[in-house]
This record gives sequence, structure tokens and C-alpha cells, in this order.
Amino acid sequence: MGQKGLISVSTFSVAKEYNFSRIDDDIILFDNFGKLPVPCEPSRNMGLIIGLCLQGSFRYTADTVEQCVHAGEAMIIHEGQVVDNYQRSDDVEGIAIMMSYDFFHEIVKGFHELSSLFLFSRSHPVFMLQPNEVKDVVDYFTMIKNRVDDGSRPFRRDVVRMLISAMIYDLSNAIYRIQLRSDRKPTRAEAIFSDFIRLVEQNYRSERRVGWYAHEMCITAKYLSETVKMVSRRTPNDWIDNYVVMELRVLLKNTTKSIKEISQDMCFPNQSFMGKYFKEHVGMSPMSYRKS
Repeated sequence: MGQKGLISVSTFSVAKEYNFSRIDDDIILFDNFGKLPVPCEPSRNMGLIIGLCLQGSFRYTADTVEQCVHAGEAMIIHEGQVVDNYQRSDDVEGIAIMMSYDFFHEIVKGFHELSSLFLFSRSHPVFMLQPNEVKDVVDYFTMIKNRVDDGSRPFRRDVVRMLISAMIYDLSNAIYRIQLRSDRKPTRAEAIFSDFIRLVEQNYRSERRVGWYAHEMCITAKYLSETVKMVSRRTPNDWIDNYVVMELRVLLKNTTKSIKEISQDMCFPNQSFMGKYFKEHVGMSPMSYRKS
């Protein structure tokens, strides 16, 4: 429970009742907008949703701002946004993918324009795709659903992650095209957020202090924290920890380096400190994660 009178809804838990295609609590696919489990009261979204309307229309409010989505338009709803007033036409058809934020950042790790993508989707939560782009998203969705539904594949999760990554890159091409036509200038807060994310991408392996990033940006740590939280609804520490944890996961799963070597590569004081840090954020020890 968040604010009084406001519920936080995990669509993953609701999905179990409807038997949607899903992988654990990381990804769920909706192949019919008419079957979306829409809450009947204001609720805080607990994952990232990427949707595409194929026919008809629907509308909703996100953080009290009304959005209307028509055929051929994509939408992005972020974690933490308060969604309400959902309405749809009788003939609405569409597809949607919902991801946990951990899974999403696993996918976009190394995506150098993450801050641009994030900020664009905040200021343009609904945007029109060209017919060939619509077809591409539908094709990706079909491939992703086929892999999600095939539980016999030992690398199912990895294949799904790569397919969604490719889809996001293609969507980013559309976003780049739209940005070139837009005369909207980023706000001061958005520029600070973008600079912060770029600095984190370059330095998270060796630097995890918010004060260090603030110093590099010639602003106070308090101002940086307030600005990043306002723009992204996440603290600077949340963003830094996310990059660090994703890198640790990759190193543990995809290299033969010892845990001691990984802790040295990531500039932790010692192996024990890294173990405590990893367990705090992932819920298990590095060795248990490597074996899982």
C-alpha cells in the first residue's frame, strides 16, 4: 500500500489468474487488449509496459494526464506511474509486453542512449509508428510469445531478452525519427538526468558515491538527488545500484572469473563486502546465483 487510497498493483500476480504467457515475475505478454486486467481504481503501476494498438482506440490517465491511443500508435507506461480512467472502444485490438524493471535493465544494459529513450517516453508516452514499424513490432511480439510459451528451451529467457532488446532498438529508430522532427528542447532537469546517466554508464564499475557524480557535474548532491528523483522517480543510488547489480549478474553467469576477481574488477573493498552487497540487492549470495 502506498499513499492512502492508492493501491500498487502487480499485473504479474493478476496474470496468474488469466493464464497469460509469462516468465516468472519478469515478463508477461498480452495478445489482446480486451483481456487486460485493468484495475477499477487508481493504482500505481509496478512494471514497464510497452503496448501497440492495432485497431480501435483506448484511453487512460497516467499521473493524472489523459492519454489516447489509436491504431498504429505505441505507448509506454513506466513503473511507479499512477494509472486510472481506462476506457476502450468495443473493437479495440492490440498487444502489450509488461516487464519488471530489473528485467528491463537487464535487456538495455549497454544501451548508450538509455537516458534519451527514457526521457522521450516520459514526454511522448504515446507515439505514431509507420506501417512497416507496426509490422516489425507485431513480428517481434509473435517470436517472443513463441519462445515464452516453449518451456522446453533451456535458453528461453536469454533468447527472449535478446528479441526484446532487438525490438527496443527498432522502436528507438522510430523514436529518433520523431525526435528529429520535434522542436522541443530538454528541460534543465532532463539535461541533468541525461548527464548523470552517461556518467554512471562510464564509471559505475569504480564509483558508486552520489557525491562524486554531483562533484563531476558541478552541482550539489542534494540537488542531483532531487532532480533525478523528480525526472525518473528513482534516486541516484537506485540507478547506480542497478548498473552495478546488472554487471555483477553478467560476470557471474557469463564468465569463469572467481568471485574474488569479480570483486576486484568492480572495485569492491573485498570479496566479503561484494557478497553482502549482492545479497542485499538480489536476495542470494554470488555463489548461489552463479549455480542457480
